[in-house]
Order: sequence, then structure tokens, then C-alpha cells
Amino acid sequence: MKFLDSQRFLVLFSGLVTLAFAVSVLCGFVNQTKKASFEQIDVQRINLVEPDGKIRMVISDKARFPGSYVNGSEFPRSDRKTTGMIFIDDDGTEMGGLIFGGVKDTNGKVSSNGHLSFDQYMQDQTFSIDAGEDSGKRWSAITISDRGDYPITEALEAAQRIRGLPEDQRAAEWKKFAATHPGDHTRIAFGRATDKSAVLRLKDLEGHDRLVIQVAADGSPIIKFLDGEGKVISQLPK
Repeated sequence: MKFLDSQRFLVLFSGLVTLAFAVSVLCGFVNQTKKASFEQIDVQRINLVEPDGKIRMVISDKARFPGSYVNGSEFPRSDRKTTGMIFIDDDGTEMGGLIFGGVKDTNGKVSSNGHLSFDQYMQDQTFSIDAGEDSGKRWSAITISDRGDYPITEALEAAQRIRGLPEDQRAAEWKKFAATHPGDHTRIAFGRATDKSAVLRLKDLEGHDRLVIQVAADGSPIIKFLDGEGKVISQLPK
């Protein structure tokens, strides 16, 4: 009799456990479809992902800011010490972002920056908005650029290699890289320079100024027309 009672107890207990597990699973599935609502949330990093897990945007603080994403893989970037967000395309490659920062040191020196950009497919930025300040000098600019027909992976690999060279060799190595990877040139630059002038520069395919419209800090305007070598061929006022 005691054996039968024990057996009935085990059957009943296992049934209750199974029922509780089923209810928990079903509630879990139901909760996954619900929207969560918060009045406030503190977080260091948010990864926005598609249902298949593909990452599409990262919002992060300085401590957890990611490197560069290319084809779904992340390339470490020791030079990225900032706060903001990066945008990632359908193929898992970075396509721009928004970063910002600002600090005043113990001597009262202010250093600040803000940057929003959008990239060419598998390349670097072609449109950017920038603003900043350093030691009392302020600037802001809109820049439109051309990019060469080579994948960004080659530039990232070159950057990693050149970063490990002595500082006095880096400029020469970047010059070699540019010679074999042509096409990266600013085409339009418009903004407020550190000398407090307002300037519009229109450039040719090689990045040379061809038309410059400027209003100096004292209010005097000037228009310059230049040849491909940078020589002024006409100017208003003369």
C-alpha cells in the first residue's frame, strides 16, 4: 500500500512539474511578442539586430565602442575612443555614423568634436558634417568626397600595418598607398574655418581647388578661379 501511495505521489509530482514547465515555456513565448516599456534605462551599449541576428546599428559609450564592421566581421580600431553610433548595411559593412565628444582639461583648454557621415558601399565616407574646437579655434564644415574603386579592407589592412611603423615613416607609406589606390579626393568643402572666414571650395577630380568663394573675418569677399596647378587665373575683386 505504501509502495502504491509512493508511486501515485511520483506520478502526480512529475505531472505537476511537466505542467509548470509547459506553462513557463508558453508564457515565455507570449512575453517575447510583447513590447517592453521603460521610463528610464541605463546601458553602455545597444546592438540593433535583424531577426536573423545580423547587426545593423550600434549605439555605444566610449568604453565599449566597436571597431569597423566589414562583411559581418569586426576589425579592431585602437584609434576609436569616442561615443556615438555606427550604421551597418545589409551586407554587414559599416556605412557611416555619428560620433561626438568634448572635454576641458585642468588648464581650461577645451577640445570638442561632432561628426556625422555616410559612406560609399565598401568604402569610406563620401558625405560628412563636422564641427569642433581646439585651444579656442573653432570650425564647422560640410564635405563631399569621391572614393576610389577599391575595397575598404585594403585601407584597413594598410592602416594596421602603417600604424606599427616608426612615426617618421608613416607619411611616406601612406603616399605609396595613395599612388596605388587613386580616387580619394575631396570635391566640395563648405564651412567656417579656424580664422573665422566662411569658405566654399569646389575641386576637380584630382582634389585641386578650381573655384574658391570666401568671406574673410573682416567681411571682405573674394572669388578665385584656379587652374589645375593651383594658380589663380582670375579673381574678383582684382
